[in-house]
Amino acid sequence: MTESISGFFTEDHRQCDRLLAACEAEISAKAWQAADEAAIAMRDGLLHHFALEEEILFPELEQANPAAEGPTGVMRMEHQQIRQLLEDLAAAVRARDADTCLGDLETLHMLGQQHNAKEEGILYPLADRSLQDGAEALIERLRAA
Repeated sequence: MTESISGFFTEDHRQCDRLLAACEAEISAKAWQAADEAAIAMRDGLLHHFALEEEILFPELEQANPAAEGPTGVMRMEHQQIRQLLEDLAAAVRARDADTCLGDLETLHMLGQQHNAKEEGILYPLADRSLQDGAEALIERLRAA
């Protein structure tokens, strides 16, 4: 059986969650060198995830189903909010401000969970239905990106 678009992106969400948890652990321990690396890894993972959606999935979905432009527009806006939080977190890590870092991570976690629930509950199932004929090729493109 072919992997679903939902399955691909849901697993990527879990990976991003693991990166956030690792970052939080290093900051909580005030292991600042490791926290720097963990924050960069988390940022890179999230930005890569957003790029897969914004550059590959969303355009394909919008072309196949123009009604998807509403939900994808909301997701793009939320991606921008998360990008800003990642910048705020990076500044707090550079400042070695554990309290601000942990607050930013808590906000990222909360926004991320709400965002992921919308994608996993609405957007990805819509993509599975709308793009089912080309799902295998799409997932190959996503894996190669």
